[in-house]
Amino acid sequence: SFIGEESVAAGEASILTDNPTWIIDPIDGTTNFVHRFPFVAVSIAFVVNKKIEFGIVYSCVEDKMYTARKGKGAFCNGQKLQVSGQEDITKSLLVTELGSNRDPETVKIILSNMERLLSIPIHG
Repeated sequence: SFIGEESVAAGEASILTDNPTWIIDPIDGTTNFVHRFPFVAVSIAFVVNKKIEFGIVYSCVEDKMYTARKGKGAFCNGQKLQVSGQEDITKSLLVTELGSNRDPETVKIILSNMERLLSIPIHG
């Protein structure tokens, strides 16, 4: 099977099944792309039984290829990536994105979640 982000965004129905499925977003960061903000990528995932087996994200502007495979780790241009060892949230940097859905109920939920996150005494 195949699921394309742009076709789903255009209103086409798409159901993730247990079948092997490619999920592709050829312009991940469409809003950034439209506004010439340089953070866009090509994102591809392969899913079996509704579980991601591997994923690839190519950041075109930065010329960075991120890859990950279930049980094998994540890499950037072949270099192994690992999460920070930071365990104290007050010394952590929180990064988020609000999404593009402007449905009033969705915006209300997102802002409520943001309020909860911003009440945590994070570093930045």
